[in-house]
Amino acid sequence: MNRRTALALAAIALLCSGLVLPAGDAAAQQKSLKDQIIGTWAFGSAINTRPDGSKINTWDPNATGSLIYYPNGRFSFMILRSDIPKFEREKATPEQHKATVQGVIAYHGTYTVSEADKTIVHRVQGSSFAAFNGTEQKRIITSITADELKYTNPATSFGGKVDSTWKRAK
Repeated sequence: MNRRTALALAAIALLCSGLVLPAGDAAAQQKSLKDQIIGTWAFGSAINTRPDGSKINTWDPNATGSLIYYPNGRFSFMILRSDIPKFEREKATPEQHKATVQGVIAYHGTYTVSEADKTIVHRVQGSSFAAFNGTEQKRIITSITADELKYTNPATSFGGKVDSTWKRAK
């Protein structure tokens, strides 16, 4: 057997044994789900599917927000409507306060990731919606790339489920 044939056979043997993978596949296999979500995400959309099957976007098209996953297991989450009224705090009307409360959700705490279930559990320590305080909020990851995170909240506080999209913040 000549040298060229021996090298070709060795390369085939390595490929068949699974020891050699294309660079992209190897990198994807080595990066855990937790490692993929770490960083800052910008709010894209949240579509609520009600119990009757109807769908609604509870946030306006220009809503903004951030979801930050820190490597130490802490997170921060917020979404704000773009049409929150501007007012002086001491001179606000009840309607302005109501619009503000209904136009903001923010909470923070710790999180864990289940690689097997593709879930993230937020353990809420503090929230603008006090009913979340001390609760666990489960999110099922439906898709993740370097630039986009999609997950489902299977049990919302107002019934139904919400499918959310976040873009990697630049």
